[in-house]
Amino acid sequence: MITGAGSGIGRGLAGALAAEGAHLALSDIDEDRLIETRALVESSSVKVSIERVDVADRDAMFAHAEHVVANHGKVNLVFNNAGVTVGSNIADLTREDFEWLMGINFWGVVNGTQAFLPHLKASGEGHVINISSVFGLIAVPSQGAYHAAKFAVRGFTECLREELEVERAPVSATCVHPGGIKTNIARDARMPSAGPDDPTPEEVHEQFTRIARTTPERAAEIILRGVRRNKRRVLIGPEAYLIDWVQRLFPTGYQRVMVWAGRRGASPLV
Repeated sequence: MITGAGSGIGRGLAGALAAEGAHLALSDIDEDRLIETRALVESSSVKVSIERVDVADRDAMFAHAEHVVANHGKVNLVFNNAGVTVGSNIADLTREDFEWLMGINFWGVVNGTQAFLPHLKASGEGHVINISSVFGLIAVPSQGAYHAAKFAVRGFTECLREELEVERAPVSATCVHPGGIKTNIARDARMPSAGPDDPTPEEVHEQFTRIARTTPERAAEIILRGVRRNKRRVLIGPEAYLIDWVQRLFPTGYQRVMVWAGRRGASPLV
């Protein structure tokens, strides 16, 4: 089961898993993109089901879990991947935008985990894969809402892993921290505090695409390798390893660099 399967890492995971013969239950809020993903993988000899689902809607996610098991018989892998961002300083961040982001990036992960966990345990072998970010390791200006969600996903997933191991469940959990991946997240971002001279989401997307080093397909390959190895944490991209290293060596000192960059107008991208 993959949320956010209409593009980016979700689509990359769908392609990689289909190539290995895994049956797929794909969901996304954007039905057109979801149909495109299905068209890319349905030629494989696997069963593919799609459903338009808002991961922030708890009832919808629990209904989706029931539909997936009814259609496929069981579920073994759950990828809570759907994500969005809001580019805004905390002082300008509206409650509406904050709740929109948290509903998808954090509560979507919680809803997906809790809805599918009983089915994973019932299958006798399962894995929950929750997508955080390198912005779940460090913080940068203008991404307060995103950090709040991605740091929360990290803590939630690490706790989940510990609890599953305590009870010796047949299920494990991995937290994924991607760096710059060529996805639509910048294009789809909300930028409520942007001024007339600030770049548009499309321009931000173009800038982001130029600096993003890793394709969704490569990201999917790294994630699946990490799942096979039952890793607790998966880092994707050279910048993710650099950020992890910097955070370990300078757990608070790195913030001075971010302040220096912010005062010079630098705008770190997701």
